Amino acid sequence: MYSQVEHPAGGYKKLFETVEELSSPVTAHVTGRIPTWLRGSLLRCGPGLFEVGAEPFYHLFDGQALLHKFDFKEGHVTYHRRFVRTDAYVRAMTEKRIVITEFGTYAYPDPCKNIFSRFFSYFKGVEVTDNALVNVYPVGEDYYACTETNFITRINPDTLETIKQVDLCKYVSVNGATAHPHVENDGTVYNIGNCFGKNFSLAYNIIRIPPLQADKEDPMNKAEVVVQFPCSDRFKPSYVHSFGLTPNYIVFVETPVKINLLKFLSSWSLWGANYMDCFESNETMGVWLHVAEKKKGRLLNIKYRTSAFNLFHHINTYEDNGFLIVDLCTWKGFEFVYNYLYLANLRANWDEVKRQAEKAPQPEARRYVLPLNIDKADTGKNLVTLPYTTATATLRSDETIWLEPEVIFSGPRHAFEFPQINYKKYGGKPYTYTYGLGLNHFVPDRLCKLNVKTKETWVWQEPDSYPSEPIFVPHPDALEEDDGVVLSIVISPGTGPKPAYLLILNAKDMSEVARAEVEVNIPVTFHGLFKRA
Repeated sequence: MYSQVEHPAGGYKKLFETVEELSSPVTAHVTGRIPTWLRGSLLRCGPGLFEVGAEPFYHLFDGQALLHKFDFKEGHVTYHRRFVRTDAYVRAMTEKRIVITEFGTYAYPDPCKNIFSRFFSYFKGVEVTDNALVNVYPVGEDYYACTETNFITRINPDTLETIKQVDLCKYVSVNGATAHPHVENDGTVYNIGNCFGKNFSLAYNIIRIPPLQADKEDPMNKAEVVVQFPCSDRFKPSYVHSFGLTPNYIVFVETPVKINLLKFLSSWSLWGANYMDCFESNETMGVWLHVAEKKKGRLLNIKYRTSAFNLFHHINTYEDNGFLIVDLCTWKGFEFVYNYLYLANLRANWDEVKRQAEKAPQPEARRYVLPLNIDKADTGKNLVTLPYTTATATLRSDETIWLEPEVIFSGPRHAFEFPQINYKKYGGKPYTYTYGLGLNHFVPDRLCKLNVKTKETWVWQEPDSYPSEPIFVPHPDALEEDDGVVLSIVISPGTGPKPAYLLILNAKDMSEVARAEVEVNIPVTFHGLFKRA
C-alpha cells in the first residue's frame, strides 16, 4: 500500500504558499461524470496566509484560516474560498503585522507603544488565538470553524462569510476544546477539553451540546459537562486532539505529550514564547486510557496502560461482547510529532524532508481492545477473548491492565492518517472500512482505503500530486458500508495548466469517477465535512 514514490521536484511546497481569497465562486472544469446524486458542499479549513508583510509564520498550524467550498449541483462544480475574519486575521490586516501569538509564532509587542503601556498590557495576560484553521462542524443549524482554543467562529456555509466569534468559556467550564467533536445523528455534539478540576488540579471535561429544540434557542446555551476525566499529573494536562465515542461509552487516551501550564502562564509576554514552547514529554508514563459510561457520566475505575505514543486521530471505536475496540492512528514514542511540522521542515528539499522524517516518531495504525468486565481471579492472564483480533489486555498484580495492540497498518515512514469512515452509519459501531491520507515522510502523496478486518488496502496515487483528507459521502440508497464516493482536494503543481482539482473516487475500489479542475492553487487543508444540499 505504501509505494516508494519520490518527490525530488518538491511540488509539495505549493501546499504552504499564500493565496488570495476569491470575491465570488469560480466554475471548475469537470472531466468524467459527477454522480447526479452528489448534491451539496464540501467545506474544508486550512491555512492560507503564511506571512503578514515581512513577518513569517513558522509552524504548519500558524497560517491564517482559509475556508474552502466545492459546490456540487446537477453535475456542475464551483469553488469558493474566503479568509475567516477572526480577531487574529482582522488585527493582522489592520496593523500589517502579526498581532496575536499563534501555535509556533510569537507576536512581538506593538512597536508603537512605549515601555509603560507595554508593561501595563502585560498584566492583561495572554491573548489566546482564535485562528480557526483546523475544522468546521455543525451545532444545531449553525456551522463553526475551529482550532483548539476556547474560541470558535460561526460562519455562513453558503457565502463563507464570518458571522461571529464564540467563547466556549462563557458556556461551559473548559479552557479549550478539540477540533474533533463527535456529532450524533440527532445533532448532539460531544467534545473534550482541559479544565481546572477539584482542588486546583487539572482534569478533562467531556461537554455535550444538545440538538436544536423546538424553541429554536441556540443549543450552545444548553451546553453542559457530562463527565470529568482525571489527569495523570495535576499540573500538566496531556495534549488531546480527539477522543472515542460509542452508544454507551466515551474513551479518552491520555498520551505523554504534556502542556506545562506553569510555563504557559508565566512565559508568554515575558520572554517571547508561543504555544509550542509549552509542550514537554513525560518519558516514563507511557499511555493511559480512560473509559466513562456515556449516559450516566460515570468513570469506570479501570486503569488501562500501554507504551508511549502520540495520538491525533481516532479512526473509530465500538463495543463487542464486553470489550471496547479502539482503532487509532498512532505515532510511536513520546517525542511530540508537531516538532517536525515547522514550515521550514515541510518546505525543505526532498532529501532533507526524508532526513527529518527518519528521526521523527514512526506512524502505525493500531487496534486496542479494552475489556470492560474485570475479574481479579484472572490476574496474569490475557482478558481478550474475541476471536478476530490479536490485541491483548493483561491484568497485572497492581490491578492495571496492560494493552498490546493489533497492528492494522504499518509502513516505514508511511502514515495512514486523517482517517475517515462512513460515520453517519458506522460511527461508534462495528465497521470494516476506513479511508485515509497517505503521508510519505510527512508529504501527503496518496489516498488509501483500508479493510480493518483483513488489512487489505486500495490506493489512489499519481506522480507529483498532493491530496487532502478523503471525505466519504454515502450513496443515498447505499446497501453496503462502502457504497458511495470519496472526495479530496488535490494539488498537482507540476502537471499542465491546472494547479488543483477536486477528485471524486469510487469508494469501492478507489478508482477515479471524475475531477473538477480549478485555475488557482489551493494550499493545505486539514479537515472538513460534506454538507448535503
